[in-house]
Amino acid sequence: MKKVLGLIFIAFTVFALAACGGAKNDSADKDGNKKLVVGATAVPHAEVLEAAKPILKKKGVDLEIQVFQDYILPNVALKDKELDANYFQTPGYLDLQMKENKDFDFVSVGGVHKEPIGIYSKKYKSLKDLPNGATIIMSDSLSDHGRILPIFEKAGLIKLKEGVGANARIDDIVENPKNLKFPKLIEAKLLASSFENGEGDAVAINTNYALEGGIDIGKYGIAFEGSDVVPANLVVVRSEDKDRKEIKTLVEVLQSKEIQDFIKDKYKGAVIAATE
Repeated sequence: MKKVLGLIFIAFTVFALAACGGAKNDSADKDGNKKLVVGATAVPHAEVLEAAKPILKKKGVDLEIQVFQDYILPNVALKDKELDANYFQTPGYLDLQMKENKDFDFVSVGGVHKEPIGIYSKKYKSLKDLPNGATIIMSDSLSDHGRILPIFEKAGLIKLKEGVGANARIDDIVENPKNLKFPKLIEAKLLASSFENGEGDAVAINTNYALEGGIDIGKYGIAFEGSDVVPANLVVVRSEDKDRKEIKTLVEVLQSKEIQDFIKDKYKGAVIAATE
């Protein structure tokens, strides 16, 4: 009798666990809305998602936003299935992360907005005003270097190896008549603090961190990427989830006129709608 009861208990436990596990990715609230957990950096990504939240609610999707302070953890959390999607990275960064982390099986499902990287200075009004030997502080993310260095090349301050394009690195500088120095590479999230602390003659800062750090972009921004070359910030998911209905709804809403207009109105050109 004990053996029979034990078998019944085991069978019930296995059934209960299987039922819980099967509902994990399809959880719904009392109204039948599907839950979607999306990771994002605070500005502008989480703000854009907040604007999309009520629209998604009407379309049957309850959006939960998890805010991250760096560019590393959102991909780790996506891999570990703590998130359904993340929204913060460019194609170059995604490609680099996929190469460096063989267990990342991710895919972009659409671009939402563009953030021109800017060069900021409290000391000088333009790149041409930078003195000989000026120190430039940049992100330690190599994918950003191929976006930052062409800004200096376009201004005539350096020349890069022919054909390096978006893969440009500091070692690709072949002419540097002003002897600009790029000695300090730091985490992107710390760039605004470096600027505020007066480090370097100029600091290259990702727009999201400039906004989050409260930097007056119009006052201190002395050069920016051209809008024609700025990559879009992507919604990224695990490859297995790219065709999920809720994911497609999320992208449709973020690319809708209502959200694209929100981006234009709120950020006044500091952040560019992907449709522009």
